[in-house]
Amino acid sequence: MKKFLPWIIVAIVVIGIYSWAKGFNNTAVEYEADAKTAWSNVESAYQRRADLIPNLVATVKGYAEHEKETLEGVIKARSEATKTTIDVNDLTPEKMAQFQQAQQGLSGALSRLLVTVERYPDLKADKSFLELQSQLEGTENRINVERNRYNEAVNVYDKYTTKFPGKLLAGLFGFEEMPRYKSAPGSENAPKVEF
Repeated sequence: MKKFLPWIIVAIVVIGIYSWAKGFNNTAVEYEADAKTAWSNVESAYQRRADLIPNLVATVKGYAEHEKETLEGVIKARSEATKTTIDVNDLTPEKMAQFQQAQQGLSGALSRLLVTVERYPDLKADKSFLELQSQLEGTENRINVERNRYNEAVNVYDKYTTKFPGKLLAGLFGFEEMPRYKSAPGSENAPKVEF
């Protein structure tokens, strides 16, 4: 029995290390999947906004036919925003920035459209327009909520895979830090409102 004791100890240690590594990997996979799902929810919220835009443009077009340039700008920005996508398995800071830039272009075009609407009191009172505008505002809030949830999920994953000793296994298993959704440059400054 004495001669088997070292082998039993080695077996127990190996089983312990295996269990620890398996547990780390499975939890990291779970956290990574949660973060990827959260990113999909961000994209879904942006898609909802993109889906509302044709109805909004059509409603405005009926009232403001000579605002063609503004309407075409919104349509073009929507096209750019919807063709810029990210593979959830390849989230990089560069691709996140590219996606965010396309979304900011659409946000700017929508802002210009809503400023244009101010010139048309009948349009501002139109029930369809008011409903679409309300849906758009709600969607913008959803987008913000989903971006925050994504960042929270990434935070859980990143803390888990970068704290010691998990960091050792993360590198071994190929888990890398995930990019967070960042605010647009200059958004920390309050906009100037002039009357």
